[in-house]
Amino acid sequence: MLSTSNLQYSYDGKSSLSFPDIRCETGEHWLLLGQSGCGKTTLLHLLGGLLTPRQGSVMVGETAINTLKTSQLDKFRGKKIGIIFQTPHFVRSLRVGENLELAQRLAGLPVDKNHIAKLLGRLGLGPKINAKTDALSQGERQRAAIARALVNKPEIILADEPTSALDDVNTNEVIRLLEETATEVNATLLVVTHDGRLKEKFGRQILL
Repeated sequence: MLSTSNLQYSYDGKSSLSFPDIRCETGEHWLLLGQSGCGKTTLLHLLGGLLTPRQGSVMVGETAINTLKTSQLDKFRGKKIGIIFQTPHFVRSLRVGENLELAQRLAGLPVDKNHIAKLLGRLGLGPKINAKTDALSQGERQRAAIARALVNKPEIILADEPTSALDDVNTNEVIRLLEETATEVNATLLVVTHDGRLKEKFGRQILL
């Protein structure tokens, strides 16, 4: 479960961005829709513990993540939250499978190569497990980013503009993959976007 209460954030210490209260139950799929510049990415970073709110709380299950110390938050986020950024970022010196192994290590979890291989295979990247990320196509990089977000079987999956640079066919494929893989691990999925094409694909929506 993911929820917020009285959430505010300030970039300059003076004016504040205020966000509506959110409550997404375990296993639910949500769309957070809003125009560019309205604070969608800021909200996603607050939900993922990448920013600290000026006021209010972010709850993942029974844990208020904004109260955790940095070291606690890093491990908690690594285990419980999978984040798919608008532009995928990988450690370029590592191969695809090694990037997923690193995600497990950073979360304090044992490396599970069998799980990594199965996950990449599920996303059509089995043959790319030993490829450098720079050698992947745009679609392959996006799927690799999804795999990395899912490798620790998170309770929460946050996707920031996952379809903004995609045509209709690839947009449908990415959303299908996100929903199917979230369902497999019974994770709460929140897609944050300005892409109006997604409005018909999600029954649960938040307008920012």
